[in-house]
Amino acid sequence: MSHQFAEIMFTEDVKSAQEEYGSRERLERFTSMAGPNDALGEREAAFIAQRDSFYLATVNKDGWPYVQHRGGPPGFLRVLGSQRMAYPDFRGNTQLVSVGNLSSNDRVSLILMDYPNRRRLKVLGHMRVENAYAVPEEDLTAVALPGYTAQVERVVYIDVAAFDWNCPQYITQRYTESEWAEIEASSHGEQS
Repeated sequence: MSHQFAEIMFTEDVKSAQEEYGSRERLERFTSMAGPNDALGEREAAFIAQRDSFYLATVNKDGWPYVQHRGGPPGFLRVLGSQRMAYPDFRGNTQLVSVGNLSSNDRVSLILMDYPNRRRLKVLGHMRVENAYAVPEEDLTAVALPGYTAQVERVVYIDVAAFDWNCPQYITQRYTESEWAEIEASSHGEQS
């Protein structure tokens, strides 16, 4: 059983860099003991369901990477199965850089952050975008955001190739306004 994330990301060039900087042996032991990490489990699904944003990287036909921030209500990125996620895509700034990049390379990388708890999940996958009118009704239902009034223009599917939990070192704790309000309310309740 191999660690699929390492299988994909640890190219010969990467292994050479790891060798040069002294981490190759340790990483070889780690990847031989870790699971395949190619199917999302309950832990990953619960983590993803709590996120209100993630970072998405694509690469254009000239090899230039493009990273964008995707946000919405918590849980807008949905786990549809152990190897599939989807989210509704709404009208934005209409640049459509990520969507356009898919025409020559469907590979994507996502980073999902939990800043308060200093956790990070990295996901590699293949992405496709379908116009909302062309997807099955059950898929529209699966990505629906009750109470969110923006119209879904596209449904974005990500077929998971691999994932990896990243170490918390150097993740600075940050809080959203609502998270901070909960902390303050909790601390005021303790002082009473």
